[in-house]
Amino acid sequence: MSPENVQEEAPYSEGVDEQCGRMFEAICAELAAETKRNVVAFKFGGTSLLGAQRMLHAASLVKQATRTSRVAVVVSAMKGVTDQLLALAKLVDSGNLREAKRKADALFRLHADVLFESQLGELDHQRVWHDLRLLGRDLLHEVSAPAHESEEARQDSLASFGERFSARLFAAALDARDVPAVPVTSAEFVLTCDTFRDAKPQMEETRRRGRDVLQPLLESGLVPVVTGFVGATRDGRVTTLGRNSSDYSGAIIAHVVDADELVIWTDVDGVYTANPNESSEARLLHQLSYEEAHALAASGAKVLHADVLPLAAETEMVVWVRNTFNPEFRGTRIGPAGQKMQQENSQRGDA
Repeated sequence: MSPENVQEEAPYSEGVDEQCGRMFEAICAELAAETKRNVVAFKFGGTSLLGAQRMLHAASLVKQATRTSRVAVVVSAMKGVTDQLLALAKLVDSGNLREAKRKADALFRLHADVLFESQLGELDHQRVWHDLRLLGRDLLHEVSAPAHESEEARQDSLASFGERFSARLFAAALDARDVPAVPVTSAEFVLTCDTFRDAKPQMEETRRRGRDVLQPLLESGLVPVVTGFVGATRDGRVTTLGRNSSDYSGAIIAHVVDADELVIWTDVDGVYTANPNESSEARLLHQLSYEEAHALAASGAKVLHADVLPLAAETEMVVWVRNTFNPEFRGTRIGPAGQKMQQENSQRGDA
């Protein structure tokens, strides 16, 4: 081949190579989207998030899941924080604002310490530190100049700060694990009645609003870190769904994003026939139908929040109960009765 011919054909070759490169990138992007078509919701309880090291460990579990799925995360307040916030509300109600401000500052510093131990780079640290300071300022303002509202409404507003701090810190922990994440306040879309401290979500509108907020984040490859426990009335007043409702919050968010699975990460290996700390005969159950889990709960066993399973059953979403501190263990799977059981619960090993 002559040099002249090489010169003439080079532009054509480069154009073909560039076009093929774009086609290859498009195919790779399509394949990646296909492999991540399924959606998983993770809910982490307060024990799983108690301190920087536990948050970073939980973030590693999320990172592993993002390799094959789109993931939405729902977080509780760090263990003990909600109790402290409710005690803070009582101080405000009694007029002891000086002590309330002191305890509010201590709560802010508790969360600030978690940030300083979270292994963030300098720029990310400064960004999250700015957000935490704004949250701390809002908390201090609420206890320094309480609005003229009912005690119940004030308790819900103050109690929401635990999840709001937690969501910001857990999103930072995901960033530290190279997982792009964004904190989301569920009050933006979980619409509830105005029964403070035990508000009921209006699911149809919550689902519509939530999809508008969460789906674009998931589709862009971000992990939304959503506050559990918290909603808002139609006029924007903060509500909570009642104590111990974070599992229910996980089910709500999973329902909103059409999750195939909801994984409730806790500090036990799964669902037991009885409290293993109180009964030597307690057995771990590896697989349950919705009906079996409901029957267990009705008999007094601690399974899940009463509203989780009916919501999961609407879309036949599988619910897992797993141990954050023993993630290699399979845990308990709860799903539709018609799905094939691998073995009877009493005969199964640690799958």
